[in-house]
This record gives sequence, C-alpha cells and structure tokens, in this order.
Amino acid sequence: MPTPSTSRRPHRRLLTAVLTTVALLATVAVSACGGSAEADGSKGKLRVGYQRFGGLSLVKARGAAPDVEWSLFESGPALTEALKAGSIDIGQVGEAPPVFAAAGKIPFSIIGTSAPIPQGEAVLVKADRGYRSFADLRGKTVALNKGSNVHWLLVRLLEANNMTLKDIQVKYLKPAEGRPAFDGGQIDAWVIWDPYFALAEQPGVQVLADATGLASNREYVLAAPQAVDKRSDEIRAFLQRYREVTDWGIAHPEERASTLAPELKIPQDVTSRALARSAKPLAPVTPAIGDELQAITDSFIALELIPGPVDLRSRVDDRFSAVFQ
Repeated sequence: MPTPSTSRRPHRRLLTAVLTTVALLATVAVSACGGSAEADGSKGKLRVGYQRFGGLSLVKARGAAPDVEWSLFESGPALTEALKAGSIDIGQVGEAPPVFAAAGKIPFSIIGTSAPIPQGEAVLVKADRGYRSFADLRGKTVALNKGSNVHWLLVRLLEANNMTLKDIQVKYLKPAEGRPAFDGGQIDAWVIWDPYFALAEQPGVQVLADATGLASNREYVLAAPQAVDKRSDEIRAFLQRYREVTDWGIAHPEERASTLAPELKIPQDVTSRALARSAKPLAPVTPAIGDELQAITDSFIALELIPGPVDLRSRVDDRFSAVFQ
C-alpha cells in the first residue's frame, strides 16, 4: 500500500486543520450562501455547491467559472440540505445522497454523472488488529458518514459477506469526526472516500476493501428544478466548462495535482495518489443510470434505512446530456 513520504505526526496535524476548516466552511455555506440570490434561483449568479475533492473543485481552483457563486460542503448530505433550503442551484454528490434526499422529499433533478470510481472509497482498519477480510468485522464498530456514498458501499459489503446491519455496530460520524475516532481506537473500521482516504493511508493503516466489484461510486450532478427550468442556458454553459476542465485534468495529471493541492490544502503527493484513482470522466445520464440509482434506493428501502416508496428514475433529466457525450 502506498504511503506518504512525510512523517505521521505532521500529517495528523495537517489533517486536523483541513477537517476543521472544511467543517466551518460547510456550516457557513449552508447558512449564508443563499443571501445573494432569490430563493427561486432565477436572479443573480448561478450558485454552485461543491465538495473539496469533487470534480467541481478543479473548476474552482482553475478559475474556470468566475461568474458563479461557490459554496463549500463537507459531504453530499449537507449539499442536498442546501438544495432543500434553496441556497444553491446546482451541486455534485456521490451515489447515496440523491437517494436519501429523495426520501426526504427534497426537490432536485439529476442532470449528469461520471464514470465509475470504485477505488475512490474504502474500508480502513489498523493493521495490528489482524483483520483479513470484511467478515472479520462481525461484532465490531464500523464508522461512516450517514447518507454518503460510503453508506451504499457498507450495504454491499454486508451483502457480499452474508452479513446484515445487525452483525456490526454502526457509528455514524462525519469525516471531521471519523479520523480522530479511528486514530484513537474508538472504532474498529472507517468507511471513507478520497481525499480523506488518501490522507489516512499512513503506516499501520490497512485498506481492508474498496468498492471494486461492489459499487460504482459515481459522482452525480444535481440541480434545483426551478434552476433547470429558468436558467438552462447558464447551466449548460457551466456544464460545458466543467466538462472541458475535467478532460483537461485527465490529460494533464501532474498539472491537475499541482493546481488542486493548494485548493485542497493537502500535500501534492497525497493529492496525486487520490486523483489517480478518483478523477474520472463525466458521463450523461441515461435510463441505465436511472435503473442503477433505483436499485440502490430499493435496497435502502428494504433495509428500512429510508421510507418508501421513492422513485429515483423520475428524477433523471437528460436535457443536458449532449454536453457530456
């Protein structure tokens, strides 16, 4: 397993600072970002929600969309809450947040996605615990961010190992809470995504499993329905820039890492490692994507993690798909 070249203690101090900053900025974004535009999303700048490591972070870091208003969120569930509040017009999340948001009656349309990113999320354990497979976590405490992409990975890992949620002790922790709990031995395993995943790859930390063969871990672009209807030209132009920047980053990985590292506030070697497995091309939404999301939804309903029924297929809106072809 690759590890950063710097010492463990500086990385911990750096990670603590990063997570604290992200959490504070996420809180500010939710409470304040809606003040510069009307709630119907029809006036002012296009308001874009992003996560620090999501594909949109490169658009922001390159200054490729100077005419939009950016709001930072720690996780997908926090971003969908901003959609609910009318604070943003468009944003990017993983595969589980749309499911939980739809179950919570939050209005949104799914207008874009990405190629699968299964290696961008993983289950981390301490190597000295002696765990060799996910099945070894039976009866142990497993932490994750509720409603995020890793929530679906947990469900799939349980299924693959003939286990249920009753076979483990689930602890819901945000990324800023998960790493200290993991380092302090308060949890046995941490299910997490990049770049927190890459930052945690320290000596003595073992990747027990990733999502390969289990979950697609795609990124999804969500938009408020009123913005889709009233600001379609602006959204299309923004998505075109997003596509161009994403393609540029894939073609220029070293420049991509050097551009993003300051934005992420993490070392460039960590940024490069995370991007090598987690930066993928954008893709159009299709009926097959709707089916994939509906299958995730139905599984969460069956496990009574969300109330049903929930129709995710009806949220798929392909009017911008030509941008991603």
